[in-house]
Amino acid sequence: MKVTTLVASTLIAASVILWAGKANAQPAGMNSNYVGAGISAGVTHDVHSDDDAVFGGNIQGRVAIPQTPISVRGAVLFGGDAAAIVPTLSYDVPLATNTNLYVGGGYSFINNEGRNTQLGNRDAAVVSVGAESEVSKNVIVYGDAKWAIDAYKNSSGDALSFQTGVGLRF
Repeated sequence: MKVTTLVASTLIAASVILWAGKANAQPAGMNSNYVGAGISAGVTHDVHSDDDAVFGGNIQGRVAIPQTPISVRGAVLFGGDAAAIVPTLSYDVPLATNTNLYVGGGYSFINNEGRNTQLGNRDAAVVSVGAESEVSKNVIVYGDAKWAIDAYKNSSGDALSFQTGVGLRF
């Protein structure tokens, strides 16, 4: 069932992205590389009483692959009993000048498996959807949602977290 949901979500996201790419006057979007920090909230938890929702921080970064709509991203979510390290490959859709929407896939590595993070308590596949904008020279604001699939030990529960922050262009 989870694989079906993941495949359906991916197909819907790809359809929206490809449809959006057919516009005649494409906005410039943002091709900046950046690293930033902010807050992160895990809004789901497992059925076990010791797997509470987690609030903490994030460090995120983006490196755009030149001449493509693809970016390599990385995030570290911290603040629970462990940290989640999330490398991601994303497809970036220009929304306006210096502003992108993105959808990506990656994997969450929990540094202390079995301990709580915003993305569950075990390693899991992750789907990300977010937006980013360069609001002034060299200053980026970003926000995203990360969905970790089958992210809890001894359960098939998923995890959902929201991140936002401010980055510096490099």
